[in-house]
Amino acid sequence: MIPRWLAPEIAKLRGAYAARRLPHALLIHEAPGAGGEWLAGWVARMVLCASSEEAPCERCVACQRAAQGQHPDLTLIRPLEASVQIRIEQVRELGLELALTAHQGGYKVAILSPADSMNRFAANALLKTLEEPSQGTLLILVASQPSRLPATILSRCQRVRVRGPQRPEAIAWLEATRGPGEWDKVLAVLGTGPMAAAAADPAAVVEISAEVRRGLEEAVAGASDPVATAERWARSQLPLRLTCVENWLTERIRGTAGVDGLFTEVRAGAHPPRHGESLDLGQLFGLLDAVRELKSSFDAPINRGLALESLLRALETRRLTRA
Repeated sequence: MIPRWLAPEIAKLRGAYAARRLPHALLIHEAPGAGGEWLAGWVARMVLCASSEEAPCERCVACQRAAQGQHPDLTLIRPLEASVQIRIEQVRELGLELALTAHQGGYKVAILSPADSMNRFAANALLKTLEEPSQGTLLILVASQPSRLPATILSRCQRVRVRGPQRPEAIAWLEATRGPGEWDKVLAVLGTGPMAAAAADPAAVVEISAEVRRGLEEAVAGASDPVATAERWARSQLPLRLTCVENWLTERIRGTAGVDGLFTEVRAGAHPPRHGESLDLGQLFGLLDAVRELKSSFDAPINRGLALESLLRALETRRLTRA
């Protein structure tokens, strides 16, 4: 099922391919979870499809193998397991693969997602491939933060912007593709577009979100065991749990500042807390920074259980009150 919000980009790419004006490198700039990788896969199937008139036909062997990630002329580069980065070894192997003749005699396609997770060594290695592309090569980079990529890479790619759909359209698409569920709550928890939400179990997301909130409230009240809670959270669904903690702290920041949404008023002094609050914004932002640092360190050899315990103890000792 083609997402309706991607129809304009699909029409442009189809027209460029039909006119033989498809560039050798595309940068799909997506809103998080809005379907950048889905669109990259669609483009790959289009150029690899055996039907020249209705590509991608989604019926031929080439389309089906590409959809399953098993086409010999399609390479998908993602961060390795337990890593948050695309590494130089992966990009070097990709360069060697793209230098070979296509098995089907047509395009050789590579998708790098998320491309903005490349470390600088990998980015430099990719630049060589971009500067001297082999005939019939198509590189597709998917990124939600293209500003993290070097300007030398950005200048060699044609950008395609993918914007996220409105919430009702996202929910309708999720219900049509995944079936009924508490998708509105899932999107609110994950803070991303429907493509990311589609990979989640809606019941599990809602349950974990509620569990994390209970754990944080218990920590604030001094009614929890930080060691046991931290060990339990570290063993299961830690990225999702950290997202829930981040959401909870963000709500507290907005509540402490006395606003329901984003800060819109510039003041000469500090934003005063609402009546009854005992924690200042500096403390809240400090906790939020700690959570985000932990989220970005999944490939680092750190004791995550200990880091979570420290966070819970910080909530306990600083005696947060309800926003």
